[in-house]
Amino acid sequence: MIQRVQSLWLFLAALANSGVLVFDLYRAHILVNGTDTLTSLRVNDKFHFLLMALVIIILPLVAIFMFKNRKRQRTLTVLSIIFSLSFISTMIFRVSKFGTEHPEATNGSYWIGSVLPVAAIVFLIFAIRGITKDEKLVRSQDRLR
Repeated sequence: MIQRVQSLWLFLAALANSGVLVFDLYRAHILVNGTDTLTSLRVNDKFHFLLMALVIIILPLVAIFMFKNRKRQRTLTVLSIIFSLSFISTMIFRVSKFGTEHPEATNGSYWIGSVLPVAAIVFLIFAIRGITKDEKLVRSQDRLR
């Protein structure tokens, strides 16, 4: 059923991942002609990075409606974790590439958007636990019949 606890965890994961579209991933101060300018790294900068963000947003939402097939729901959740990990690794690669492209950057820091996929992974792990509990409950009910 949709009102299961894993649906809440999957929705929270999709919500956390959608925050990536709103918040910056990385911010750095760059000296340009003696003036300090703030430059940010966003998901919208590169098309393939935007596609990855859309995939990690849509997968948990699709998994919510797979409540009748728990095996497929678990597979989509694991797939969402894998895509989130690849998103994080791509983000780290882009930040390191950003540092080499702008050697005049004085200091930079990861921003809220870089933490949200990690929170989404935690939510997805909780969703997998809920799916597993549901599967055990259904198996135990089948034994009683």
